[in-house]
Amino acid sequence: MTSNDADSADDQPRPSGAFAAAPDVDSVFPARPAPDPADPAGPSTPQQPGDLDAEHETHQDPAPTRRPWSFVREVGIIVVAALIISFLIKTFLVQPFVIPSESMEDTLIEDDRVLASRLVPRFLDVHRGDVVVFKDPGGWLASQPQNESTGLVKAGETFLTFIGIRPVDANEHLIKRVVGVPGDHVTCCDAQGRVSVNGVPIDETYIKAGSAPSEVPFDVTVPEGHLFVLGDNRQNSGDSRYNTDKPGQGFVPMENVVGTAVAKVWPLDRAALMRNPGSVFEDVPAP
Repeated sequence: MTSNDADSADDQPRPSGAFAAAPDVDSVFPARPAPDPADPAGPSTPQQPGDLDAEHETHQDPAPTRRPWSFVREVGIIVVAALIISFLIKTFLVQPFVIPSESMEDTLIEDDRVLASRLVPRFLDVHRGDVVVFKDPGGWLASQPQNESTGLVKAGETFLTFIGIRPVDANEHLIKRVVGVPGDHVTCCDAQGRVSVNGVPIDETYIKAGSAPSEVPFDVTVPEGHLFVLGDNRQNSGDSRYNTDKPGQGFVPMENVVGTAVAKVWPLDRAALMRNPGSVFEDVPAP
């Protein structure tokens, strides 16, 4: 049989159940890539949630460290800012003062702490009935005992007073009630022992219980730019009545007024706002 005959014989149909030539194995089952080599450390175990957290924490950037001088600088800035704010409040808004004597009882008693508004008289007018803090016009406090500190104590007190933290003491300031404003004619006493302003007697509800309006008669006209002041404890107050022989003849220059008392802040059981008793002077005409 020739080769052509053999090829023809291969193309002829075969009886059922006859075996044909086996096809190439590689054509039926293509080669697969070889598996990765086994991990010599053995099979890995599944990661637990805690392991993931630990791994995350391990790879986090370390927290930046703060230098000591940075903290000191921040504290210094806060302290300086607080001191500046305190100074501005004392200069333009309110300033604390301590009451040194009994001259304003029962409205104020010794060692009370009050806040005085610095808006008066700089931006607001002084009115009759206001309780004002003012610098000594000259000689009013000459007989007052002076309690002077020395050295570092004095320096500390001066600094704290300057920035407004420490109350101003009685070495330079007084506190009294305004009874006469510029142009007022103030007299005492009428037939019932009362003080009169511009010819109208006033019922002074704020004076200490049991006190007479004045045991000393007076008849004055308040000059321009000045005030006539009296203490609420009339029998124990070195006020305008008793300083007629001093500079200003007992009148307080408006420029000496530091402010009006607006609140009692210490002790706490006496803390309260201080309001002008306007009804006392409501019938008093303008000068």
